[in-house]
Amino acid sequence: MELKTTTALDSAIHQDSVQIRTHVFVKEQHVPADLEVDSDEGKATYFVLYDADLPVATARILPEANGYHVQRVAVEKVYRKHGLGKMVLTAIIKYARQHHVAFLKLGAQIQAVGFYKTLGFELTNRPEFLDAGIRHREMILKLD
Repeated sequence: MELKTTTALDSAIHQDSVQIRTHVFVKEQHVPADLEVDSDEGKATYFVLYDADLPVATARILPEANGYHVQRVAVEKVYRKHGLGKMVLTAIIKYARQHHVAFLKLGAQIQAVGFYKTLGFELTNRPEFLDAGIRHREMILKLD
């Protein structure tokens, strides 16, 4: 497995990230394509995990004041339950620490809250909310 990052929208890495997100969010979870690829694309850093040359997992981070907002965490269906999401998130946590940010924040789909808790994320006081029609909870990982 190899993890690659980019901020370049014209890169193969970004295109691979969009491909995974399209499979997971648009095709499986029926998120409208115009919500999935959004106006924040050019502001994000993309992380894509490869099995040989095959893109299998992705996430992106957006800078916020003193932290990063983790978004679009996705693993191709046949690669789930093998720890690949954890590999991507662990890399993001390491990246965030190297960049001396205070926190990582994310909106976790309800069924993924337990996964994020295993990485040290905690629920915030924000009530449950809908994003693209899917139930979410806000979570934070304090790094300082």
